[in-house]
Amino acid sequence: MQPYGGYYANRVPQHDPELTETGPGTPMGEYLRGFWHPICMSAELTDTPHHLKILGEELVTFRDKSGRVGVLHAHCVHRGASLEYGRIEERGIRCCYHGMVFDVDGSCLHVPYPKGEEKEAERFACSIRQGAYKAFERNGLVFAYMGPPEREPPFPEWEGNFTVSETDELVPYSNWQHCNWLQVQDNAADNYHPTALHNGTYVVDGHYQGTTFNEVGAASMEVGPDMQFIPVHDGRGLACAGARRVDKDRLFIRVQHQALPNLSLHAYTSEDGSARKLFSRFHIIRWTVPVDDENSKMIGWRVMGPGIDTRGVGDKSLVGYETIDFLEGQVATRRPERFGKYKLEDFPPIPSSHRERANYKECQYAPGDYEAIISQRPIAVHALENPTKFDAGLYAFRKMLRDALRGTNPAASPDSTAQWLHAVGGTPKSYCCGNVFEVPEAEDIKQEVANRRRIARGIVALLTESDKLSNEARRAFVLEGMDELERTLGKK
Repeated sequence: MQPYGGYYANRVPQHDPELTETGPGTPMGEYLRGFWHPICMSAELTDTPHHLKILGEELVTFRDKSGRVGVLHAHCVHRGASLEYGRIEERGIRCCYHGMVFDVDGSCLHVPYPKGEEKEAERFACSIRQGAYKAFERNGLVFAYMGPPEREPPFPEWEGNFTVSETDELVPYSNWQHCNWLQVQDNAADNYHPTALHNGTYVVDGHYQGTTFNEVGAASMEVGPDMQFIPVHDGRGLACAGARRVDKDRLFIRVQHQALPNLSLHAYTSEDGSARKLFSRFHIIRWTVPVDDENSKMIGWRVMGPGIDTRGVGDKSLVGYETIDFLEGQVATRRPERFGKYKLEDFPPIPSSHRERANYKECQYAPGDYEAIISQRPIAVHALENPTKFDAGLYAFRKMLRDALRGTNPAASPDSTAQWLHAVGGTPKSYCCGNVFEVPEAEDIKQEVANRRRIARGIVALLTESDKLSNEARRAFVLEGMDELERTLGKK
């Protein structure tokens, strides 16, 4: 605490390897491999193989000419040439070096041979197998399971199909992050940062770029929320309930849902709180997927349509590869213009570091999530943090991860989670919702705080009590309960 005491604080401790390192054989790497993850967008699968790295492993992804998706180890099991230079076949992929063909499950379909040596070639083909992972496509994303094949879990279809309105659709996007996966995931549990980072009044001298700031369009999102963090689903997830006063007559309560290990479900980001609204659901569904220990992807779906986007402010043409409509500062490549459908092949290359961007000065004027997250160092050093009360969510989630890794919460293990998913028919229920209650402001601050916390915890309790109901029955139960909460707090 000494003035000008930088000298006494210039030693940087080691990062937290237990939670941040994800390569094969590491505790977190093995844990993550027990779950399904999106690894790229379908748009990235073209007529040539797509090379990528996930969880520290070099992979090649492709769609063969019969329409099946393959995810193989990049280096050919024969002599190590990369299959990124291979030729996509009707069935599988052919290595460029010697012409061996591998199916999507890794089996060798063909070995070149001189005439008369067919039997020897067949024996050799049976003796090798390319490393492969099971994969499938869903709404513009490619998902892969990279764990032991005998322990493959069900793919979790949250709420049945991730949308709750027939008019809504899942629009895929993928944003590169030049940092460790955990600090990106931390940001999702940090429900306080929009009050500063996404607040237009914080932009230096009004240097806006496009509509990057005040993108939520609601003064209520610039009010520091009263946060309640509640473990759910036997410690497999965290409900983050934030209560914000819209005005003296309305209270906005937004519940985010963090699900182990790397999924976050977000309620409507453009809520202005101008009208009563109860049990509005998913708006952003995103996974934080490690590329290696110093790079990651924020990849998922933006839910779009009149069912969720009641203000009609979303722009589907700006959601995709390295672009997101609601916050341009979320991505590594800020576009000079914000109009027209993006083209993958025309998009600027992802910069190798955040300081190498041509518009670096603009990023300093008006930083967004990307800048704040990656600037914590390539791997954030937890030992140097000095947390406040509003950081409780990300620390709670880190503890949940650690308990899962160490076995101190057996329910959160991949095997137990798979059993739970089987028990709920592969369609778990989410706590994610946005709500605008007509609850008048209390006469004194002590009662106001008590009211905010009572209603936030009451919502989470309703969602827990209704967890085993069907979607329609659950909705009816929750709405009735929310009506009662509103009445008890003095609806006008």
